[in-house]
Amino acid sequence: MTRHRSRACVKPGQSELDRITGRVLRWLSIAAALAWLHVLPAAAEDKQTLIWLLRDLPPLTIFEGSQKNLGAVDQLMPLLIASLPQYRHDLLRVNRARGMQMLLEPSFTCDPSLLWNPERAKRMVYSIPAYRIRSNGVAIRRKDHAALSPFLIDNQVDLERLLASKSRKLGVVAERSYGEAVDRILSQAPPGSLTAHYGNDALGSLLQMQRLGRLTSLLGYWPEIRYQALQQGIAPEELEFFGIHGNAKYQSIHVACSDIPEGRQAISAINATIRQLRHNRLIEFYAQWLDPQMRSEYLRDAEDFFQDEAPE
Repeated sequence: MTRHRSRACVKPGQSELDRITGRVLRWLSIAAALAWLHVLPAAAEDKQTLIWLLRDLPPLTIFEGSQKNLGAVDQLMPLLIASLPQYRHDLLRVNRARGMQMLLEPSFTCDPSLLWNPERAKRMVYSIPAYRIRSNGVAIRRKDHAALSPFLIDNQVDLERLLASKSRKLGVVAERSYGEAVDRILSQAPPGSLTAHYGNDALGSLLQMQRLGRLTSLLGYWPEIRYQALQQGIAPEELEFFGIHGNAKYQSIHVACSDIPEGRQAISAINATIRQLRHNRLIEFYAQWLDPQMRSEYLRDAEDFFQDEAPE
């Protein structure tokens, strides 16, 4: 029986040269695909890294506990990052002093929760307002109401008179900005009228001093004070909060970046994202932390503010 060698099936009109050319083209295609797979990581590595500086500042940012990462700015961060795919993002937890130091260095860093003040604006670049928050005020224990009464005008604290009296020290968080108007008053405070506390848990420590009777009043944001009081085992109902006479009801929170070309470019993109989010989602992110009686008023006022604000 004669055996015949099998031959490869040849299409009509296909020469040996055609088959060789086809193989070469297939191998070139595979080689090109493999080369592209190596290029993708390299392209990702070419992205600049934007370092986000996060401070433990409830209810904007919350680092620990059952409400960890549920703060107003915590909820903003994934939306900001998703809107900036041109960068790699590195989230860095810092204390107040280290955060300010890095923002003033020529590094590509941004802080998503900063108040504007004229000194900072000389060395940083700010976004448009992202949040409207209730301004700082003075908190006391209800049992100490009589001690504060002489300094109340229309149920607001005359902060300058309180400090000038020297009869009661005011607790403050060291190196914090409380807004332009309050910062000016604090800078002119008589010696010995302030008790400044440092550290990551400065407000909690001030609340404990107040609880022990070593401090009558302290300065801060009411939602933050309520949150920290609960962490310290203090019922918020034991406290009273008063706005500062002559101070605006609300303050604006901004994103701020190092004043370098990369920082200025990032702020332009960040502004576009904030404009899309602040009329609904950002307002709600903050409103959830307010007392029910404050919430409806805040929602109305914040919506009016952003509606009236001229486009930038």
